[in-house]
Amino acid sequence: MAILVSELYGKQIITNTGQRIGMVEDVILDFEGGTVANLLLKKIEELTRAQNTGALLSKNSVKYDRVKSVSETIIVGSGK
Repeated sequence: MAILVSELYGKQIITNTGQRIGMVEDVILDFEGGTVANLLLKKIEELTRAQNTGALLSKNSVKYDRVKSVSETIIVGSGK
């Protein structure tokens, strides 16, 4: 599935069971692998300013390997 990273911003993320997770506010890229690593539900600046950055990143991100399809919305499989 080849898409531009810029096309991910602002899309609604929904599980394959219909649960709304949130909107894509930011993206974490894996430059070594040349892939998208995570979709963030908050801007990265908000998450990195807090003391508990690791916990906030985990709570406010969706691993891109869970993505099943991207169209007007992003459909993800269940799981962490």
